[in-house]
Amino acid sequence: MTGFWNKLVGRFGRAADSTETEAPIPGLPSGMVLYAIGDIHGEAVLLGRMLDAIIADAGYVADCVRKIVVFLGDYIDRGPASAAVVSSLVSQPLPGFEHYFLRGNHEQVFLDFLKEPEAASDWLGFGGIATADSYGAEGIGRLSEPGGVEALAGELRRRLPEEHALFLQSLRHSVTFGDYYFSHAGIRPQVSLENQDPRDLIWIREPFLSWRRPHPKIIVHGHTIEPGPVLGGVRIGIDTGAYATGILTALVLNGTEQRILQVRR
Repeated sequence: MTGFWNKLVGRFGRAADSTETEAPIPGLPSGMVLYAIGDIHGEAVLLGRMLDAIIADAGYVADCVRKIVVFLGDYIDRGPASAAVVSSLVSQPLPGFEHYFLRGNHEQVFLDFLKEPEAASDWLGFGGIATADSYGAEGIGRLSEPGGVEALAGELRRRLPEEHALFLQSLRHSVTFGDYYFSHAGIRPQVSLENQDPRDLIWIREPFLSWRRPHPKIIVHGHTIEPGPVLGGVRIGIDTGAYATGILTALVLNGTEQRILQVRR
């Protein structure tokens, strides 16, 4: 396991475009430390390493009375062990932490597929087969049968543990602490945080990614893979493509401090 701690923009981070408007220094209430974990995508080994790294890191945070972890969504698909990732999350794996689990677009489309397989069959083309296989549903084999899409959905319904189904159905679209707002994909600029469309919170890219003017809070998100964490502007993006790069990223917030914590395969 390897962990990397970097204040603001360091070796693994890049500043947002310098044309962005300078904003007041954001922060969290005193006594709170928060870890936000980017897109996991079936990388159970990386998740385990990240949880170990967070436990170790939190032990060095002084005067911390409230420890929080926010998972930004996209726990499943693409990587080899989606079922194992969900099993770990269901167990609330960090003792002494408050756990907040956000909904990613991949969780939403998986649920859509289970409900209406033909209408949501696109899920199979962007990582769903790997998830089906992780639950033992033999995705490619089922699809070769007559009525294969319906057959695969039926097999997944039978194999999906009830606690996994309840977990996926209970995922939040957003959460906020201090001067930060967390969602999977971002927000719709110039719409109040209270009136965001849930679809935007799990799917949006533009105009959010290129927006330079301040939002009501700093937006922390995943969803869009970038070469390194994006810090220093009106958003913080921490999807570093774990399934492709072997790097899983978390943001650490403590008071006005921002740090990056990463683990590698």
